[in-house]
Amino acid sequence: MTSRWVLGARPRTLPVAVVPVAVGTAAALGFGDGSGGVEPVIVWRAVAALVASLALQVATNFVNDYADGERGTDDTRVGPVRLVASGLATAREVKFAALAAFGVAGVAGGALAYAIGWELLAVGALSMLAGWAYTGGPKPYGYLGLGEVFVFVFFGLVATVGSFYVQVETVNLLAFLAAIPVGLLAVALLVINNLRDIPGDSASGKQTLAVRLGDHRTRQLYVGLLGAVAFGIVLCSIVRPPALVGLIGLLAARGPLQAVRQGSTGRDLIPVLGMTGKAQLFTGLLLAAGLVVGGLVD
Repeated sequence: MTSRWVLGARPRTLPVAVVPVAVGTAAALGFGDGSGGVEPVIVWRAVAALVASLALQVATNFVNDYADGERGTDDTRVGPVRLVASGLATAREVKFAALAAFGVAGVAGGALAYAIGWELLAVGALSMLAGWAYTGGPKPYGYLGLGEVFVFVFFGLVATVGSFYVQVETVNLLAFLAAIPVGLLAVALLVINNLRDIPGDSASGKQTLAVRLGDHRTRQLYVGLLGAVAFGIVLCSIVRPPALVGLIGLLAARGPLQAVRQGSTGRDLIPVLGMTGKAQLFTGLLLAAGLVVGGLVD
């Protein structure tokens, strides 16, 4: 069944992979070519970066499904169905799916490395290793309270700055500034996921950041992250004022913010995860649009 693999890929989390590529590419579009013009987007490179980013996200999701299914720690979860824990697929099948997704990322990244520079291979290899070790292996760092760091670094800094780099083969301040709200949006998505899972994770021994902080402080963290996203967008606007349009996307976060503040728990937080993903996508795409406009009018 194709549908079970779509389910296992966790579509609601995929904005985490799309937004950094869109924002990094948009920032690069406005990068000067040294002659008063603007560097055009190299479409195939943007597509390859998107494929690599999506494949890494899907692979990480499958590793999580496989590893937790093997440990039995997903048996009492309240979130969406997991393939191994529900019996929809065997651990071996899900492990193979994760490796296949890593392979797709490797092919896309390899093409970029061949065209641009072999330094990208090191970045890609490190990203894959981090994606596996997040919940795989004997001591997954995602369950030591470090998952948010991984998400900010790899789906914020690395993916956004990397998408900029594959276009113009250099980096600048704007690339790093743009990576800040992107990374924080990705972290907010993980925080709401882990907030929902605090009871089950506590019982199974998963020491996520949410478990360590507790329910109340995790909710405060979520609210603070969205505020920090707004501040990050303002920082981008210092370089390119039209980037402020990204703030409009945060209006989509009103629903999840209200739910979090009102104390929604368990299954009531499942739609909040989806709404947070939509807010992430809207905000990221609007930020990207503002960066494009700002680059074209500079």
